[in-house]
Amino acid sequence: MNAYEKRIALVYEYLERSYLEEEVAGYYSGRTVLVTGGAGAIGSNLIIALSRLVGDNGKVLVLDNLSAIKTRDPWNVTPLPNIMFVLGDVRNDVDLKRVFKEEPSIVFHLAAFFANQNSVDYTETSAEVDVIGHIKLLEYSKIIGLDKFIYASSGCAIYGSYPELPLKEEFVSMHLTTPYQINKMAGEMYCNFYNHHYDLPTVNCRFFNSYGPGEVPGQYRNVIPNFIYWAMKGIPLPITGTGEETRDFTYVLDLVQGLVKAGFYSTAIGESLNLASGREIKIRDLVEKVIEATGNKADIIFKERRKWDTKPRLLASIDKARQLIGYEPIVDFDEGFQSNIEWFEDNWEKIEEVADFPPGMSSAVRCGEMLQCSVGVLK
Repeated sequence: MNAYEKRIALVYEYLERSYLEEEVAGYYSGRTVLVTGGAGAIGSNLIIALSRLVGDNGKVLVLDNLSAIKTRDPWNVTPLPNIMFVLGDVRNDVDLKRVFKEEPSIVFHLAAFFANQNSVDYTETSAEVDVIGHIKLLEYSKIIGLDKFIYASSGCAIYGSYPELPLKEEFVSMHLTTPYQINKMAGEMYCNFYNHHYDLPTVNCRFFNSYGPGEVPGQYRNVIPNFIYWAMKGIPLPITGTGEETRDFTYVLDLVQGLVKAGFYSTAIGESLNLASGREIKIRDLVEKVIEATGNKADIIFKERRKWDTKPRLLASIDKARQLIGYEPIVDFDEGFQSNIEWFEDNWEKIEEVADFPPGMSSAVRCGEMLQCSVGVLK
């Protein structure tokens, strides 16, 4: 099988294992669904699942400016007959009119100016995309009358620095440390407003530390794809902090399950839901797993934590999502991590071509800076 066929098979196998297709049977069939950010890490997996669920008589619209994969070639969008890709921007009314002309009945809004450090470096652009673009989508959705608007919020963003664990949906904080965090909070509040004032059926899904096939490494990307990329190139792995920090790493197809169920269950309307694994993993343990999987013999590099990186631990409660939409993560970390490695191997030529780590910005970790840091070995 080629890389596309392997990815399709992976998603279809997950649909069967999770009984997701059986659970939502008929609901998505024949629908037109819009996914903004559908070429990104989560969206590129979601559109494969939705393609299967809407069937031959349905359509999956993808609106993406391809900023996540740094190319004008939408290679991360699996070419399936009922997927329609539109190169465009959520800030652009012409692009929005083009996709809303197709009259989608459900919108999954995943497009974002990702993520924390990017928003620090480009604060105004971050607000334009994540707030103004978000409002534009809500306005168009209100006008045509949607069955559901699913917003990709961030559990890593809106809970503040030292909250009680596990994080429950009501533990939100106004003491946020980056524009990205502020914008995600604003996004939820605008969804709540449109739900309350216009009866637009909105759902806020709070993602925790997504990983898995589909995320291209780069200057502003997540830790797992960057670690895998650097390790496969024999570059030292940088740890910002001590390595004792924890994150609630969540497999991308478990997030897809949560999104599909949020689009299906009416009990989710007007709610915010944590979508996570409900399990902590130390960054030290992650590094050891990456080294073991790739055979990287380079040293470990320790750097100071970024000024905005104030959360020593992340662990989500998923009780509310379980209760309201039957969310249940089914992929353990070892299995999910292995599928991430295999996706890198299958797409290495493309990944190496577009992985972007430019010098000169205030991003915390870049290949060119690593020799200036203290070097240590995990024990």
